[in-house]
Amino acid sequence: MSTLGAACAVSAIAILASLPAHAQFTELPQIVVTPNRAPTDATKTGSRVETVSREEIEEKAQPLVIDYLDRLPGISISTPGGPGGEGSLSVRGAPRRYVKTLYNGIDISDPTSPQVQTSYQYLLSSGIDTIEVLKGSQSTLYGSDAIAGVIGLSTLGDIEPGVTHLLQGEGGSFGTARGSYGLRAANADAKAAINIAGFRTDGISAAAAGTERDGYENVTFDATGEYRVNDVVSVFGSLLYIDAEAEYDDDFASPRNDDPFGVNRNLSKQLAGRAGFNVDLLDGRLRNQFSVQSFDIDRRIRSESAFGPFDADYAGRRNKFDYQGAFDANDWLTLQYGADHERQDARITDNFGTDTDNNFSLTGVWGQIVAEPVAGFVLTGGLRHDSHSEFGSYTTYRTTGSYEFDTGTRLHSSLGTGFRAPSLYELFAPPSFAGGPSVGDPTLQPETSVSFDVGVEQRFLDDRALLDVTFFYLDIEDLIVNNAATGFTYEQTDGTSKQRGVEASVIYDINEWLALGGSYTYTSARGPDGSRNVRVPRHEVGLSAAYRPAEKWTISADAKIALDAVDEVSGTRFELDDYVLVNAKVAYQATESTEFYVRAENLLDQDYQTVRGYNTPGFGAFAGFKSRF
Repeated sequence: MSTLGAACAVSAIAILASLPAHAQFTELPQIVVTPNRAPTDATKTGSRVETVSREEIEEKAQPLVIDYLDRLPGISISTPGGPGGEGSLSVRGAPRRYVKTLYNGIDISDPTSPQVQTSYQYLLSSGIDTIEVLKGSQSTLYGSDAIAGVIGLSTLGDIEPGVTHLLQGEGGSFGTARGSYGLRAANADAKAAINIAGFRTDGISAAAAGTERDGYENVTFDATGEYRVNDVVSVFGSLLYIDAEAEYDDDFASPRNDDPFGVNRNLSKQLAGRAGFNVDLLDGRLRNQFSVQSFDIDRRIRSESAFGPFDADYAGRRNKFDYQGAFDANDWLTLQYGADHERQDARITDNFGTDTDNNFSLTGVWGQIVAEPVAGFVLTGGLRHDSHSEFGSYTTYRTTGSYEFDTGTRLHSSLGTGFRAPSLYELFAPPSFAGGPSVGDPTLQPETSVSFDVGVEQRFLDDRALLDVTFFYLDIEDLIVNNAATGFTYEQTDGTSKQRGVEASVIYDINEWLALGGSYTYTSARGPDGSRNVRVPRHEVGLSAAYRPAEKWTISADAKIALDAVDEVSGTRFELDDYVLVNAKVAYQATESTEFYVRAENLLDQDYQTVRGYNTPGFGAFAGFKSRF
């Protein structure tokens, strides 16, 4: 750690130690959905899952989902510039193409990307009720792409009877403004949530050597609801629409080029929906869920890069049918099972002068046993078989265990396998230049993985404190790489990508006025040749504090310390700067329904990069309000 990094770390710790904090009042046990695809007591899950609650989102009032993901143990975010930049996310050292992301149950990964993955920079936090991050290889329950884990976003939580309106507005540094409106409604048989949010910023210069600002605009609408027709049948549905535009600087040149005429733009429109029904029989012991979903993305890239003008259109679609069933055989044994079928389409126009239109289909069947033979001792075991229209079949498995002692000590562990199907681009991409070889290879096989974690969780001080320490490893084989030496073709490579590490976290609700939290992650992530994975800090520390000094006042702060990361540009490795980010917020509850607040980001005004050659925002101040009526 550099001298500057050490000094900043000490400063951050001192700030947080001296700051009071509003208690997050973590209710134990907590209900999570992603570990078993059904509501489950978190103390009975063998897999490691991180959560961000609605209260935490409201407490921090940050605009983007990645602002909250970046504070969780084992997750790293890197962004080429300010908000809107096409950055990267890693879970336990594995990049985002190995992470499946569901928004109200909808798979929102982009089938037109070189690798199927989610563009997290387009996800606003307004309206989000819960964020869950399930770690480890989870293909048995979730199919392709869930090698490193699953991120689940939900906008429909517990809603009080009646109708509630939510308003929020904020403005501040970098020409930033945002606003949102939300509607919550519920009665004995139904509940619904509707949100519309807008965000815009003038931004900063993405290129470190640049001067012009790269702005970003986003309008998001989502709606979700469920209705119980009778004791047997209920229906549900959700909708998501995102319209975003982001400016960026040339990522092919070295040093990174400025874009003084505002030519370089990413434009993205996403429309997604899901609908289905539940049929519960035998007094609820036999549960059946049927659903269909569709995700459409239409994006355009415009640029004036080192390779000349570029203006391409990408249109992708995913249609999916899903069935999930569960049967409670007795008080301690549940059988879960399901089947799903999806088709991915990608139509690309004028991609380096060529047009493509391709598709594939993927069908899977799975089953899982959930058993609690002894109180507090829960075991799961599952198996899945997938059939792909191009590469054939693949089988995955998963097993987990959790045992809680009377002392408040809980042991948890999971072992699982996963796979990532080659993307449409990796399979069918045309030559990158006239007369060259085809970039895609239709004979590619899936990337495969095995993961294991084991940890211990301890509750103490009358359940007001919770400590967890988890060791993990993740091995990925049959890697698909892009070989520049052969014309940027995709090919399978030998060797194993190895991710190893430790995650530790602690939360302590000292009393009704004060709560503290902290986490530490050590990650060793290396490719088949032994070189380190880029943009993954070896050490990450998270600190949080919240305090309510008076009935109407709340002060909260958090810090992230990232140490020892590397990046690569044109085959050359660089060490990235260590950094400490400190954010804080002061809120005043003017009335029972209205809150005014000011918040600050990067309080220490750190000058650092998470992507070599790109800026990150300096100190920023923002003021806003939230109202509920």
